[in-house]
Amino acid sequence: MGKTSKSKIMTAEAAAQLVKDGDVVGFCGAGGGITEPTTVITTLAERFKAEQHPQDLTLIHTTGLGDRNDRGMSPLAQSGMVKRIIGGHWAQSPRLAEMAERNEVEAYNFPQGVICQLTRAAVSKQPGIYTHVGLGTFIDPDQAGGKLNEKTQEELVKKDTIDGKEYLFYKATPIDVAIIRGTTADSDGYISMEDEIIYADALVLAQAAHNNGGKVIVQVQKVVKAGTLHPRQVKIPGFYVDALVVDENQTQLYSGGVNRFLSGDYTACTDSTELIALNQRKVIGRRALFEISAGNVGNVGVGIADGIGIIAREEGLQDEFTLTVETGAVGGESAQGIFFGATLNSRALMEMPAQFDFYDGGGLDACFLSFAEVDAKGNVNVHRFNGKIVGTGGFVDICQNTQKVVFCGTLTAGGLKTEISEEKIEIQQEGRFKKFIEEVPEITFNGTDAIARGQEVYYVTERAVFKLTEKGLELIEIAPGVDLEKDIMQQMAFRPNIAENLQVMDGRLFNPRVMGIQEEWLNNQLGGK
Repeated sequence: MGKTSKSKIMTAEAAAQLVKDGDVVGFCGAGGGITEPTTVITTLAERFKAEQHPQDLTLIHTTGLGDRNDRGMSPLAQSGMVKRIIGGHWAQSPRLAEMAERNEVEAYNFPQGVICQLTRAAVSKQPGIYTHVGLGTFIDPDQAGGKLNEKTQEELVKKDTIDGKEYLFYKATPIDVAIIRGTTADSDGYISMEDEIIYADALVLAQAAHNNGGKVIVQVQKVVKAGTLHPRQVKIPGFYVDALVVDENQTQLYSGGVNRFLSGDYTACTDSTELIALNQRKVIGRRALFEISAGNVGNVGVGIADGIGIIAREEGLQDEFTLTVETGAVGGESAQGIFFGATLNSRALMEMPAQFDFYDGGGLDACFLSFAEVDAKGNVNVHRFNGKIVGTGGFVDICQNTQKVVFCGTLTAGGLKTEISEEKIEIQQEGRFKKFIEEVPEITFNGTDAIARGQEVYYVTERAVFKLTEKGLELIEIAPGVDLEKDIMQQMAFRPNIAENLQVMDGRLFNPRVMGIQEEWLNNQLGGK
């Protein structure tokens, strides 16, 4: 058995000293503490607070880390510590987003899959990647080039034409330090991830830093004797690793402990007759369910659509199609809120870059994504609204490359209250903000381009369903109990086209009992099919 001449095990304080002024630092992890190297991140933040070093860092994170408050990467939001951020999703660590909003740091928002693939390109020292992902959106250099503020000047995206087709070229950024997490390390630095909920992009981050002559810091829960890990459990070879930081109190999630149902060791019984509460969120999820077919492979995104898997189980349809999550899970039911990406009863777990290869190549049959703003042309904005940077996450990769796209959200926002009873919905208090506006300020999904690509696009709300056509949005369904003019048209900043055969949304969507749609659903008799 080979032996290392020097132990890789060190304190978090010693590992933080490996990060130098001006370094490019890549982080793995996702919201709610999923695969997040929390101890190393907070120690690095404490070092800067005490020493004012390291300064002028470039931070790269593919997913969003944090709790939408002060955890995750938010501790790094210190003046002078950060020069540039290249992020996929920003809202989980809002203190960094606020720095970008104040024009204090250079800030880029690229699609989650693109950042994964850029990291992989950096491993083999490629200059970047060519892809169609991002064309026609705010990432397109004809629009904002992915830049989030005036301080951000360098063009990291350019447009090119190859064989008569337009592509975007994203410039790769070499990584100096990778800060990642595993579960167990052997004393030679070989890493397993048996308790981790996702693999994320931990491997490619380690490869990129190592091949660039940089440092790889791995936080783990325990260290075992060299050579005793099963080779098929090892996800990161030891020769990539420079530092092991042991946190015996490391947990899967911020909520603590290890849930064997989330790590895939056990399968939970999900045949309970207890139903999730019927509210406007569930109505939207139920109606969205009508847009997937038996045998389909779909994606469910964070937000109002993330309960579709649970609703499918209630209806006995959970085995009829497969839902995936961009962080790597295949099958099962995704957790909600900040823990989105933690998946119960998954069937397989992919590395995140491979998952996006599948998505970007058009592998998905359907996707279910939230929206913040929609305009008359069917354009959608999710990455920045009301002055707040949220970020795209995997949104652009997913909706630009899926044949059927189902956007989910309430018609208005800000205090909306509804009452659902007797198979109808009543608007008790209207939301203060219109979400269907004349023109979105920035484009995360381009409706005109979607029509040109031949995509089928729906916008599902609690009281109305719209379809994207060559003439823009068309109202195709209205909920029982609502008034067309008062509850729909007057709550939109534009008047959509109305289908000649305007339908009433299925009353069972508004019934607290199980809809009982299994047989009909399998015969494609619902949802106007």
